[in-house]
Amino acid sequence: MEPFFRTTGVILGTLRAEYRQLANRYFGTVERLPGDARAICQQTVDRLWEGDFYRTSLGHFDFFWMRDFGTVAQSLVRLGETKRVHHTLQFALRHYRRAGAVTLCIDSVGNCFDAPGKSIDALPWLLHSLHVSGYELNKSDITFLHRELRRYRKKYLDDNGHIRSMKYAEMRDAVIHDRSAYSVALVARLAYCSEQLQLEFPYKMSQYREKLIAHYWNGHYFNAAYRNTAFSAECALFPFFLGIVDDATMAGQTFDYINQQRLNEPYPLIYTNTPEKFRYNWWMTGPWMPNYQGDTIWSWHGEYYLHLLKRYKRPEYKREYKKFSEMIELHGSFPEMLNLDGSWYNAPVYKGDPGMVWAALFLEL
Repeated sequence: MEPFFRTTGVILGTLRAEYRQLANRYFGTVERLPGDARAICQQTVDRLWEGDFYRTSLGHFDFFWMRDFGTVAQSLVRLGETKRVHHTLQFALRHYRRAGAVTLCIDSVGNCFDAPGKSIDALPWLLHSLHVSGYELNKSDITFLHRELRRYRKKYLDDNGHIRSMKYAEMRDAVIHDRSAYSVALVARLAYCSEQLQLEFPYKMSQYREKLIAHYWNGHYFNAAYRNTAFSAECALFPFFLGIVDDATMAGQTFDYINQQRLNEPYPLIYTNTPEKFRYNWWMTGPWMPNYQGDTIWSWHGEYYLHLLKRYKRPEYKREYKKFSEMIELHGSFPEMLNLDGSWYNAPVYKGDPGMVWAALFLEL
């Protein structure tokens, strides 16, 4: 029955997600929540819990997104929501086993699907969430995850554990990367969490750390991809954010570059200062979604940046925290992303979503 559930889930889940996206563009509204930035974020996180799992936003992303949840799972645990985190993971694992695969998305009725395509980071974020929350795996979970790890290796990795040169979806899903630094960092995290969860994975985090430093580090930041030396926020920050590379000097050089290039103006953080150096999926750029992941401001990456500034005790932390708070209060919501002038992103087929679950990362600061 797995192929049937998988195919049905992909079709129904994807159609519903696309409908919600278009409906939000032309009929959706951004509800302003009262209070200061922390109050707005607390209301957002509280409302995204409806008793079964954490939704991704108060807008059209009203379903479970493994990547988004993975990035906030540890923050939610530290905010005292371990029980809800475990309930969400139980929801996800139940539907993943039923579909026979770990996917990026699950809607409220259990349809499992990937948006916009098969993702290299869904399984790493699942294992990360299980580890940081102390989730207790049962025998069925372990059998399923062992099978998924074998499939993952066969699909994405070569015989030495390195990522194959191939097309797949990842965090910056509008861009066609070739072995991004973000992907390498996520495979490294998968290796680490597999070891912590006592799951079978033959490669160690250290080999991916060495690869990042030897091949991707350019003296200012981790290059976007294997053959692309441009700055891309997720690639520059995630090796540090996930603790794959823990080097205060290297992190400081990245923060200095962000300051010099004003990538934190007017709010942190702009995705890239050279959008022309990337190839984009045609349906996520051009006249439909222009500059969606170009030099737009993404609150998600602004939070990773703030967390790292705080972790490494950088003097600009208080200044950047204040600017980020002002951004939330200006819109009365936690925005998905904004135009470069700080206004709400609104394109012909897409409108930036309000009330992102990412607000949990801000509450942890």
